[in-house]
Amino acid sequence: MITGIGVDMVYVRRMERWCDNSRLLERYFHPQEIEIAVSRGKGAPLSLAARFAAKEAFGKALGTGLSNITLKDIMVTNRQSGSPEIQVFGTAREAFEKSGANRMHISLTHERDSAIAMVVLERA
Repeated sequence: MITGIGVDMVYVRRMERWCDNSRLLERYFHPQEIEIAVSRGKGAPLSLAARFAAKEAFGKALGTGLSNITLKDIMVTNRQSGSPEIQVFGTAREAFEKSGANRMHISLTHERDSAIAMVVLERA
């Protein structure tokens, strides 16, 4: 049973500005997300925009937003197949467990100037 759906869009230009500020990156992104983005060179802002959109979509799927959730407690990575996945820790894990959901699904898409994420929470 679906317990929540969230969608969000982020403009890549916003992340281009953030890439020049390591404090912002460290505040909002898990260290592994930053490492992956940096390894993508000029594609870093696009990667970060998709991941930030996923964090916002996760909060919307919870139905509570991101209040009381530390954003770097939400980590968006890619499986070996290339498909994205969300891992949650600390405050994000607590919110996820409190929601009653036990599965997460994510879809990311992006173009040159924007990235969109959709998150679906499910209780099996």
